[in-house]
Amino acid sequence: MLAAVYGDSGDPTELRVRELETPAPGPGEVRVKVAISGVNPTDWKSRKGVTKRIDAEPQEFQVPNQDGSGTIDAVGSDISPNRIGERVWVLMAAHNRRWGTAAEYTVVPAAHAIPLPDVASFELGASLGVPALTASYCLSADGPLARQAVLISGGAGAVGHAAIELARFEEAGHVVATVSGEEKAELARKAGAQTVVNYRDDDAVEQIRGAVPSGINRFVEVALDHNIELDIAVAAQDAVITSYAASNESVAKVPVRQLMAPNLTLRFMLLYTVPARQLRDAIERTTEALTAGALTTLPIHRFTLDQIAEAHDAVEQGAVGKVVIDLR
Repeated sequence: MLAAVYGDSGDPTELRVRELETPAPGPGEVRVKVAISGVNPTDWKSRKGVTKRIDAEPQEFQVPNQDGSGTIDAVGSDISPNRIGERVWVLMAAHNRRWGTAAEYTVVPAAHAIPLPDVASFELGASLGVPALTASYCLSADGPLARQAVLISGGAGAVGHAAIELARFEEAGHVVATVSGEEKAELARKAGAQTVVNYRDDDAVEQIRGAVPSGINRFVEVALDHNIELDIAVAAQDAVITSYAASNESVAKVPVRQLMAPNLTLRFMLLYTVPARQLRDAIERTTEALTAGALTTLPIHRFTLDQIAEAHDAVEQGAVGKVVIDLR
């Protein structure tokens, strides 16, 4: 099979496309013929060593990309053959494993290949994984979302987009999104945000308070180091601020007394270390929304496998929309 790899040349971060032996699924695994591979910030960060690998054994080479979609074409000895031919979306394909989705085939644990409804495109399936499950956990780790006011920072990003749609599906009381410009504001409105605020506006706090006078209950926070003051200023009593992204240089100055008085909670999460039960809950919530037709894709930026380096660069440079590798 053809696959993109890194880690097997003089430059360990260099992406190359080469021929590899097609992997076979072992016990508990399925093989997926990949249709679309999704590209996320975690993929280029892992490749470049910006984020430290948390697996114990270095790989001779690595096929990148955690997310994707396609069709199961082979199963391990203990997996029902009835799954062959099933359309699926794939999560965490490259987590502690060699076979990411930037290849014609990937092998994953059977529980990480989730049925993809016929009404959902492969592009949408490849847009789930890291973004949708991160969004779902941030929104619901502290209980049901119904009637809760939610603020989603970075409302036009992949996680933000999924969080808006999931929050609306789960009947949040009011969904606020913050963005940096009008193009992104339109994407957030299209996803279903009821209030969209440019966080650079001098009166951003006043705009949010005007839309939600009782304050925000749940925060899905992409840049805590930049946004903590705004978050605290618009938070309701007992609110939870969940931070899901950071660079190695991210440092937030925590105003302890301002958090104590309204009994606020700062929560931090990394999808790869979310407890198994909560990960399954996030998968179930995402599947329910997907089946109901409540999830959509951002504008698609499509690349071929030979353009894998350009695809990673596009994500690193902040492309607005979803970057995918089309393997069909």
